[in-house]
Amino acid sequence: MLITTLIFSTGLFASTALFTDFPSKDSTEVVKIDTTISKDAVETKTQYKAKDSMRVDLLTQKIYLFGSAEVYYGVISLTADTIIVDLNKDLVFAKGGKDSLGNPAGTPEFTENGSSYSASEMTYNFKTKKGTISEVTTQEGEGYVKGDKVKKTATDVLYIKDGYYTTCNLGEPHYSLATSKLKVIPNNKIVTGPTILKVGGVPTPLGLPFGLFPNKKGRSSGILIPAYGDSPRLGFFLKDGGYYFSIGERADLKITGDIYSKGSYSGRIESSYRKRYSHSGNLSLSYSSIKDGYREFPTFTESNEFWVNWRHTQDPKARPYSNFSASVQAGTSTNFTNNLNSAPNNYLSNNFQSSITYSKLFPNSPFSMNVGASHSQNTQTRQVSVSAPNVGVNMSRIFPFKGNSTKNNVGRNIGLSYSGNFRNTLNVADSNISINQLDNIISNEMRNGVKHGIPISTSAKIGKYFTLQPTLNYNEFWYFKTINKEFNTSNGVTDENGNLIQSLDTDTNQGFSSSRNIQFSANLGTKIYGLAQFKKGKVKAIRHVMTPQVSYSFTPEVRDGLRSYTDTSGKEVEYSIYESGIFGRPNTNRSNRLNFNLLNIVEMKVLAKSDTGMAVKKVTLLDNFGLNTGIDFERDSLKWDAIRLNGRTRINDFLNVTFSGTFDPYALDKETKTRINKLNLDKNGKLTRFTNGNVAFQMQFRGGDKSKKKKSDKVSEDDLDHINRNLDQYIDFNVPWAFGVSYVINYSKPLLEETITQTLNFNGELKLTDKWKVDFNSGYDFERKDITYTNVNIYRDLHCWELSFNWIPLGFQKSYNVTINVKASVLQDLKLNRRRNYYDLIN
Repeated sequence: MLITTLIFSTGLFASTALFTDFPSKDSTEVVKIDTTISKDAVETKTQYKAKDSMRVDLLTQKIYLFGSAEVYYGVISLTADTIIVDLNKDLVFAKGGKDSLGNPAGTPEFTENGSSYSASEMTYNFKTKKGTISEVTTQEGEGYVKGDKVKKTATDVLYIKDGYYTTCNLGEPHYSLATSKLKVIPNNKIVTGPTILKVGGVPTPLGLPFGLFPNKKGRSSGILIPAYGDSPRLGFFLKDGGYYFSIGERADLKITGDIYSKGSYSGRIESSYRKRYSHSGNLSLSYSSIKDGYREFPTFTESNEFWVNWRHTQDPKARPYSNFSASVQAGTSTNFTNNLNSAPNNYLSNNFQSSITYSKLFPNSPFSMNVGASHSQNTQTRQVSVSAPNVGVNMSRIFPFKGNSTKNNVGRNIGLSYSGNFRNTLNVADSNISINQLDNIISNEMRNGVKHGIPISTSAKIGKYFTLQPTLNYNEFWYFKTINKEFNTSNGVTDENGNLIQSLDTDTNQGFSSSRNIQFSANLGTKIYGLAQFKKGKVKAIRHVMTPQVSYSFTPEVRDGLRSYTDTSGKEVEYSIYESGIFGRPNTNRSNRLNFNLLNIVEMKVLAKSDTGMAVKKVTLLDNFGLNTGIDFERDSLKWDAIRLNGRTRINDFLNVTFSGTFDPYALDKETKTRINKLNLDKNGKLTRFTNGNVAFQMQFRGGDKSKKKKSDKVSEDDLDHINRNLDQYIDFNVPWAFGVSYVINYSKPLLEETITQTLNFNGELKLTDKWKVDFNSGYDFERKDITYTNVNIYRDLHCWELSFNWIPLGFQKSYNVTINVKASVLQDLKLNRRRNYYDLIN
């Protein structure tokens, strides 16, 4: 390979300056060549090389490069099979060649400032930075531009004659927008004249009077063209039209809406933001007004829905001692039933929760604080709970008696901590929420208070194997409202016998009030290890770890805040003035309990094949298999609690089994259908009665070679964040097949009647070919003996296009959606769509 480096001027070359001393054929004679450089010349380092050969013609001052020729000048690079450099005219000419089979080879490739062009021939002037190109192909953003004749200006603008624009990267694209003239403005836009759509090189009757395609790197603002269609119930529509705002590199905003000919409409605002090493998040607001039918008809219905979704996270590196986070999901209870744009999967969710929290750690101190607000709502019961503000002050555990002593004594391990929480909560049905009634709702339904907690604990070794952990908890409650109950006969209302009817009146008293209680507990525990080793066979060892624990708790009786009233029968009824408070009744009845707990873990070591041969593998046989019960000394009968067991295990890396059960030690009186104070062993000869149980099986099978690690493609943080927020839009063709099943059976027989409930859910995906993928999820309701929510998705990769089919064949959300569209976002409006939503298919 020949490589030469020269210093030239006036753009690339100075025609009067090539070499200094050039020897002639006679070695004793040196030919002198003028090396004078123009005063206004700018020296630029130029490199050129050729794999085959290189020839310099001093008479015509041309350089000929043959075979994989390359020329580099500043930010410009040119490669081709043949390159001719004209030093007099500052021109460079490049053309391709053919290989031994006669196929094109060494096609000229021109690159400048990150933009590249390929062509059959090209001529370029390094001084004027202008050139002409034949049969050029260049990539501009997500698209490709090809033209027969191209002129390049000094500002890198391309004027193309008889070309096309496409997002297909094949030499013969699957589709193109053909036009007689194009103008390419780098990092700005591509402008075309009249265009027609060609599919497979065949013209179609579809076309545009002109084309304007964004060509900027990164995000750019622009109009979102709506899709049109027809809904049998809501009428003709324009859907998802609006405007996209690019707010710098850190944020964006999308405003879209739908409108239907029968009066329905909806609007959405979506925004995402991200600041590296600081914070990120996204916000979406939606509102829908759905009018079904004609207002003059009795079957006409109208509903208004809204929904707010906000997620905000802070990078831990931004502020190590403080953090702000938000996760908000709130709106009308029927939003996902009636909303025109809700995802079908959201229809299955009944509970939505929100939280906004700011937390602060104080360096070099045990104190921290948090301020926040929370929200929860159930779309079935339509109950809404809002807590704001919530303020917490906490002190982590300190050891005031530790000092500098290194002795292990009881006092050294005494530690105490503190937690203080202020809560302000409103619980109300969403149908009662009204702006006009807001003051009345807050004054009557709002509950607030402060709870202080100071736990004091220590630990000590008892002998060599046991650990004792006593704890004393002091709790204090502050309330700002209390209640008073009494019967009222002053209304003068009588029954049919002339007796006055008494009514129970509950009055709310404003003012500060406090109550407190104290609790004591102690835990005594140890660990017992069992090990069995085997010299023969694949099983090498079995280990059993038992963690028995005995705990005692005592709570003295506190009658602070207890009052009573006399009912109509003359009986004294006791109540607490704090029972409607946010923390409930702080006063407690006397409690004196002893609890027993046994936790088991059984593991096995076996020989298994690995890449390096046979290796020892640890297998868990029983994971957290627990038994617990207790005795309440304050009860006058039925002192023993039921015996409860639970555990889980995993079989062959694809089957998870979890189970639980409850066993009652007391017998049952079949006539009265009540438990009696007699052990079941004494009455029926059996140790316990099985009252309820649960077994859950989860199986997951996955195809593919798990030993081969997939080579991941490099993606930007913005792309990765978009993928994580829209996982349903991405198809993984690296998984040939997968299938999952979950089955849960519950048995309950607390008295004489037994109940058995079963649920079955399954999902899977299958790659039919390298371009076809199917996935589904469904289930079976054993009580209704019917298929539950079912969703089927079919995807076809069409290279530069894609086909997707989403089908919900059953249930209230029955619908389908078929879309064929261009993959590239720059032509996202070039698509064909056919949909029928659930509201169109309801009978």
